Amino acid sequence: MSGQTALWLFADQLGPHFHSTPEHRDRDVLLIRSAAAFAAKPFHRQKLHLVQAALYRLAEDLGDRVTLLDAPDYRTGLRRFGRPVVVHEPNSHAADALVRRLRDEGVVEEILPTPGFVRSKEDFAAWASGRTRFVMEDFYRDQRGRFEVLLEPDGSPAGGHWNYDRDNREPPPKTTRLDVPAPWHPRENAIDERVRAELDRAEREGAILPVGADGPRRFAVGRDEAQRALHRFLDHRLPVFGPHQDAMLTHDWAMAHALLSVPLNLGLLDPLDVVRQAEQRWRDGTAPLESVEGFVRQVLGWREWVWHLYWHLGPDYLRRNALQARRKLPDWWRELDADAVEAACLRTALAGVRDRGYAHHIERLMVLGNHALQRGYDPAELTAWFATAFVDGFPWVMPANVIGMSQYADGGIVGTKPYAAGGAYVHRMSDHCGGCVFDPKQRTGPRACPFTAGYWAFLDRNAERLRGNHRMRQPLQGLRRLRDLDAVVAQEAEREHF
Repeated sequence: MSGQTALWLFADQLGPHFHSTPEHRDRDVLLIRSAAAFAAKPFHRQKLHLVQAALYRLAEDLGDRVTLLDAPDYRTGLRRFGRPVVVHEPNSHAADALVRRLRDEGVVEEILPTPGFVRSKEDFAAWASGRTRFVMEDFYRDQRGRFEVLLEPDGSPAGGHWNYDRDNREPPPKTTRLDVPAPWHPRENAIDERVRAELDRAEREGAILPVGADGPRRFAVGRDEAQRALHRFLDHRLPVFGPHQDAMLTHDWAMAHALLSVPLNLGLLDPLDVVRQAEQRWRDGTAPLESVEGFVRQVLGWREWVWHLYWHLGPDYLRRNALQARRKLPDWWRELDADAVEAACLRTALAGVRDRGYAHHIERLMVLGNHALQRGYDPAELTAWFATAFVDGFPWVMPANVIGMSQYADGGIVGTKPYAAGGAYVHRMSDHCGGCVFDPKQRTGPRACPFTAGYWAFLDRNAERLRGNHRMRQPLQGLRRLRDLDAVVAQEAEREHF
């Protein structure tokens, strides 16, 4: 038993930058598997598997340093442990409130800054001071300068541009799959067998109420696995990641995506180390700048941005509903019943969530999110769904992504306009429409595309709310010119099948 105060780790704080730095390497480690945390929400079955396997894996890797306790809740687990602890800043408002109460009670000696993100809350608050809107591009450029990433010797951006997004929007090739090496996949082991048996028993007993299909584990749960997954992407997939990162292929769910959000969000990878390694591939000449910059923007820009906005905007942000969207999520959405969906793009995205707990960022934003925006689903309910149905979903991940970017429910704090699009966008950026029962060029009739018609119905419903947004001027002018608008609106109000 170490003489230092023990370190209590949550299940998303599992990498060595949390527990094996010089400050912590001599501390005992406490892990608590809270039954209440697992039972609280309808998590995807594969997410529960990943979290539980990751806890077991860290306990195995650290050996005698670790005490792993099963407890009804965190407070009971700490009482059973019987010793004071230190803890890193947790990643949810609820957990943050809990550790602060425990500090006041003397159970937690100290709340330490999190090493899971590269910028402190204090630094972000200084950057955000005086701003009423939070534009990711501004933050991203500040991040690049602050951490000296992808810069020329004089401090200018590598290649002369900060952002190569315009080079990374190519539609999919005329093939069913990208010509790219397969992503890293784990080999299941005894831990996976144990976890699957325990989850089966918990589900039979009603202790958990998961959604989605059980399936083979697809993502890293240990440090060595996370490193292999990272190097597989950087060495074999990053060179072709950029151009088609916004495209969708029915039979290629992974395409050239990194698939690193799970190990990053479990805290298995240090985000700045990931960024440095990606940057080195460009400096070595093994990956083009456009692909490297696009990946760096996701990790150093977007991921950091949504984490900081979660804290900066606070819990009340979840109640934002600028477009007054009130519809409840339909049962087929909650139950991940992709077979009930006729629209090929929506069916494919929802099947990915059902079967893998995963869909890539364009499927989330421009298919699932776009559909929800058009149909007026309640943004808070939608945010909770994204946080539980996805294997990489955690409370901090989704508010800015869903409330702000996807649903425009914050009225423009995060995004400059609603990300609404008709079937033409899906047709251009995917191979879904060719075999679909709906036609993206039709907005009325039995083959009317629910995205094409839904787009105009959405604009009609929100025209007054959006009239002051200069980026919506042209779409709203188009709305006024639509001769069959009344028929489209009436049709979409009655639509039962998508």
